[in-house]
Amino acid sequence: MLNFLVSNQALLLGSAFILGLLLGSFLNVVIYRLPIMMEREYKRDFHSYFETELDPAEKKELEAPFNLILPHSHCPNCDAEIRPWHNVPLVSYLMLGGKCRFCGTAISRRYPVVELVTGILTVIVVWQLGFTWQALAGCVFTWALIALTGIDFDRQLLPDNITLPLLWAGLSINLWGLFVPLQDAVIGAIAGYLALWSVFHLFKLATGKEGMGAGDFKILAAIGAWFGWQMLPLVILLSAAVGAVAGLVWSAIAGRDKNLPIAFGPYLAGAGWIAMLWGEQLIGWYLAFSGLGH
Repeated sequence: MLNFLVSNQALLLGSAFILGLLLGSFLNVVIYRLPIMMEREYKRDFHSYFETELDPAEKKELEAPFNLILPHSHCPNCDAEIRPWHNVPLVSYLMLGGKCRFCGTAISRRYPVVELVTGILTVIVVWQLGFTWQALAGCVFTWALIALTGIDFDRQLLPDNITLPLLWAGLSINLWGLFVPLQDAVIGAIAGYLALWSVFHLFKLATGKEGMGAGDFKILAAIGAWFGWQMLPLVILLSAAVGAVAGLVWSAIAGRDKNLPIAFGPYLAGAGWIAMLWGEQLIGWYLAFSGLGH
C-alpha cells in the first residue's frame, strides 16, 4: 500500500487532502475550545488558591466536562447535537447550505475555510517534500501553525499548550538532523526567543508600552528550533513586511484604531511555513541578487 502511494502521485496528494480536511475539522475544535479550557482552568486555580466561594452557576459551569472531546458539537442557537453525518468536513457544510439542519441558523464560514485551507496546505507540504519523514513532520508543523493562527486572530493569544510542545518537537526531530543539525536548532531556539524578547523590552523602554506578547517570542523560538538560526532573519523580515502591509490595509478598510493591538503571531506562522518549504531558495535568490553569494 505504501509503495502504491509513493508511485501514485495523484493518490498520494488526494489522501493528503482528505487527511488535511479531517485535521482541519479537529483544528476548528482546538481553535474554539482551547482558550475556553485555559480560561476555566485559570478560574479554578484562582478560586482554589484564594479559597473563594463560587456562585452556583459558575460552579456548575466550571465543573461541567469541557475539553476537545466533550461536550459533543452542537448548534449554539438551538443546542441540537450535530450528528456525525452533518459534520463531514466541507461536504456537510455544502450539503446543508451553510445552515444548521435543525433551526436554519447560519454556520460560520470559518469552519469550512479552516478545513479547506488545512487540506490545501497539507497537499502543498506533501507535494514539496514527498512521501518522507520530513513531510510528516512538516504537516504536524503546519497544523500547529494553523491552530495558533486561528487562536491568535480570535483571542490575541498564542497558548503555551501549543508553542512549547512545538519548540520541543523541533529540537527532538533535529536530534536526527531531520531539517538541520541539532546545534543549529538549539541556537535557533535561543536566538529566536531572544530576538523578539529584546525588541519587546527595547520598545517598552522607549515607549512605556508593550508591543507584543511573550507568545510571539515562543513561536519564533519554535521556528528556530525546527529550521535553524539561519532562517530567522528571513522569517523576521517576511513577517514584519507582511504584518505592516496587512495592518495598513486593515486600518484603511476597517477604520481600526491605531492604538488597538494587532495579532503578530499569524504573520510569524506564515513566514515560518514559507521558510520551511522555500527558505533555502529565497535565501539563495537574495544572495545571488545582492552579489553576496559570490
